[in-house]
Amino acid sequence: MAATVRFYLDMLELEIHQTPFNKAERNRALREFLNDRSSGAVERKHQNISAVLVAERLPYVDGYKPLGNYQGILAEEVEAQLEQRPELLTALQALVTAEVTDDEAAEVLSYDDILQRLVDTPTRPTSTWTDRVREEGNRYARVRKIDYLELEARNRSLGSAGERFVLDFERARLVVAGREDLAHRIEHTSVERGDGAGFDILSYDTEGSERLIEVKTTRFGGHTPFYVSANEVRVSEQEQQRYHLYRVFRFRERPELFTATGALSDVCELQPSVYRGRVS
Repeated sequence: MAATVRFYLDMLELEIHQTPFNKAERNRALREFLNDRSSGAVERKHQNISAVLVAERLPYVDGYKPLGNYQGILAEEVEAQLEQRPELLTALQALVTAEVTDDEAAEVLSYDDILQRLVDTPTRPTSTWTDRVREEGNRYARVRKIDYLELEARNRSLGSAGERFVLDFERARLVVAGREDLAHRIEHTSVERGDGAGFDILSYDTEGSERLIEVKTTRFGGHTPFYVSANEVRVSEQEQQRYHLYRVFRFRERPELFTATGALSDVCELQPSVYRGRVS
């Protein structure tokens, strides 16, 4: 188990630093080290490690979709090895807080190219609701480590870049559908009205009905959990016929997105987070 975790964290560190590597070759090298494991068994164990990292509010190696039902001893091993690799966590913190670079923001896509970035929606994407959770008694909530996914969610530079990507996508979608008139009416709501609306972009479907779009952006894989606010959940429930989640992912490399329509409480697996500070 220790070797499997070590091989996985090696890949995660390479990915954070954008150093190319071949997953198949690393799978083969690990199997040679372990002697008696199949390629599929190694793949599943890597997916288990992804699930452990996601539970610890860390990104996973893109391509290893998180797979739950892992043993507690695996989580302990992952945590123990992470504590021995402070350089990995330092690099990760620098990444999730970094402003979007010119190279990341400079990509200009044709209408056809950007529309091809839409992929199938995964089953119930995972999000974390940032409303407070009250614990019994008057004591402090237990917080063991930095929440790297929350740091990324608070990265305004990344969030704004993701919204601009979706604005371009929506304009392309409407223009290609012959509704250039509607494309000109799209509103960047979070900029023009502020953050209190409960969504980021006001767009339209091809018949002219409004789309209220909430954009969530990550530099990591499409199964990375994201944060939603109590206000966003409330607005999505009030406006579920018009409310759309647009999840932008792999923003460092080749941004893609998927969408989901309806109340966030219906289309996402909401996992309440612990309030950071004294529970009143």
